[in-house]
Amino acid sequence: MIMPKVEYEKTGRIARITLNRPEVRNAIDEELAELIEVAVRRACADRNVRVLILSGNGKSFCAGYDLKRFAEEGVGFQDMPWDAMRDFEMMSRFTEHFMSLWKSSKPVICKVHGHAVAGGSDIALCADLVVMADSARIGYMPARVWGCPTTAMWVYRVGPEQAKRMLFTGDVIDGKEAERIGLVLKSVPEEDLGPEVEALAERIASIPSNHLAMHKMVVNRAIEAMGLGGAQNLSILLDGIARHSPEGVNFKRRAEEVGWKRAVEERDQGSFDWTDNRPFDIC
Repeated sequence: MIMPKVEYEKTGRIARITLNRPEVRNAIDEELAELIEVAVRRACADRNVRVLILSGNGKSFCAGYDLKRFAEEGVGFQDMPWDAMRDFEMMSRFTEHFMSLWKSSKPVICKVHGHAVAGGSDIALCADLVVMADSARIGYMPARVWGCPTTAMWVYRVGPEQAKRMLFTGDVIDGKEAERIGLVLKSVPEEDLGPEVEALAERIASIPSNHLAMHKMVVNRAIEAMGLGGAQNLSILLDGIARHSPEGVNFKRRAEEVGWKRAVEERDQGSFDWTDNRPFDIC
């Protein structure tokens, strides 16, 4: 039996959207991204739904884009010379799917366990509220090479200095640190994650839908007035440039040579010079 890549379920006033590629830690492909928006639209069309819970099956919420598909196999990667606007159109579609969470008239709580990294952090940070397990990890490692976060949410959640710290390093932080810097609403022990999210959802679901929509609209419009749309357009364009820069091309070649897992390890450990396409000299 073929299982859906995104599951949808409704219990009372709560809609549950669950990423369902557990065999690859819910890595993003074209269909999974699109199905997120399909599920959001379904929830928004249901007058009985007041709040959405977004989560992931298996060991992680989402480990980012499926790098076997995009890095190792080269799906979406163009030979030189590359067409920047063609790339922009492709990544805009992914970003719009993720932003359906932001644009939803109904509040979205993201429940993060395991990992919400790379593109997975893009998805999580489009939600209205993020609750993490203390042991969960969040970050955008492709900032080191081969990516720019297309949703551009970091600065709006934590301010310029913390956003720069995360993107200058590509560091991954745990739930406690994410709560400390204001990236997420709350971090709790993993065994308390489910009850914490359920209690929050039930509390929100006691408010009339029109009031929830009003409050979300006010806060979102304030952030959008700060230039969110322009920042996203720039981020999407720069993401394509990052992947087709000399360093990005070298990363893709390395993934083809040694497999994406090893290439990612070299990137995240800082053991490879992508400009010269060789391991760093160890003194």
